[in-house]
Amino acid sequence: MTPINVGLLGIGTVGGGTWEVLKRNADEIRRRAGRAIRITQVADKALEKARKLVKGKAKVVADAYAVARSPDVEIVIELIGGTAIAKALVLEAIANGKHVVTANKALLATHGNEIFAAAQKKGVMVAFEGAVGGGIPIIKALREGLSANRIEWIAGIINGTSNFILSEMRDKGLAFDEALRDAQRLGYAEADPTFDVEGVDAAHKLTILSALAFGIPMQYKKAYKEGISKLTKADIAYADALGYRIKLLGITKKCAKGIELRVHPTLVPARRLIANVEGVMNAILVKGDAVGPTLYYGAGAGSQPTASAVVADLVDVTRLITADPEHRVPHLAFQPDQLSKEQVLPIGEVETSYYLRMRVLDRPGVLADITRILAASKISIDAMVQKEPGEGESRVDIVLLTHRALEKNVNRAIARIEKLSSVLGSVTRIRLESLL
Repeated sequence: MTPINVGLLGIGTVGGGTWEVLKRNADEIRRRAGRAIRITQVADKALEKARKLVKGKAKVVADAYAVARSPDVEIVIELIGGTAIAKALVLEAIANGKHVVTANKALLATHGNEIFAAAQKKGVMVAFEGAVGGGIPIIKALREGLSANRIEWIAGIINGTSNFILSEMRDKGLAFDEALRDAQRLGYAEADPTFDVEGVDAAHKLTILSALAFGIPMQYKKAYKEGISKLTKADIAYADALGYRIKLLGITKKCAKGIELRVHPTLVPARRLIANVEGVMNAILVKGDAVGPTLYYGAGAGSQPTASAVVADLVDVTRLITADPEHRVPHLAFQPDQLSKEQVLPIGEVETSYYLRMRVLDRPGVLADITRILAASKISIDAMVQKEPGEGESRVDIVLLTHRALEKNVNRAIARIEKLSSVLGSVTRIRLESLL
């Protein structure tokens, strides 16, 4: 059969990895796909760098739109990043009848609904395995491998930078700022790490996973985001002493009132496999009603792991390129006319357990005042740690673990506790999940 001609938009880190994987494993890929897959056109502003990489084996241009419109290209790979230009290019490629492969989680989380609708109308595919979890085949697992299941919840470590920082804080006793500097020095964190450490990147990925799991449209704006920058060495140590690890988790869950969609630091029992995922690695735990909990682990970013996912998408598209559009796997796992209208819950309506740490004056009646406020807000205590004050000290930490409670009730209780004259400063609140 004639080869499939591919246009590559962006030949940076992931684009370069995609080029290398396709070249290195060309024979194996042809055997799997049923025909050769070759990148014939590359668009990149860094023309000389791109030409050195492709060594005359593909046409290199600066105009990405020319590739998106080229009659000689059947599949367009978008690896430019960002949302504005990438969206315009993807829609242009679709309008010209091209199938699209992308690893752009921000693009899909914010504009995926429009892009999938355009692709559906045109009868082309948009594949995006590389958008979540790097080389971990989580998209395929949700769309196909777990299609017999009613997904109950997903909890994932889906940002390697934040996971590395938390690992460093725990293993070396570092403060957040020190661990962040280590991550930047090693190239795991950007000069401006906001997207990683404040949960934005994870929320993009979680939005995609939630849509696939529950058959809902992409709803990134409704995702709750809370990062790790305010975590302290003390909280890491207290969690450890209580038998927990703190991880930045993306959690989406289907419950009676709607769908939870939230990213935040989370206490996880240390005996859970996902609690022991360290460094820049990713792990995603999916609970299905038939299969039970399943764990997907691997490198969540990088040139070769993400290229692995991009090339796998190319193979899938090549296999299905002649199939009737009505009989392809739907973009969001469910048939387009069967998407659910279930609401994403505001964070105040979420129910979970909590870790609460407060600095108080060491005097009689303080704990009684705090427990009275919690009880009035329908919050019961599961465990408590109170450090004995050192000689001459008048201040002490109280750490409480609660049973499950509504977030809005916890917020109300925290506001009242912080008004007590015996409580110094703000109450630290970290959510807790048993992941059973």
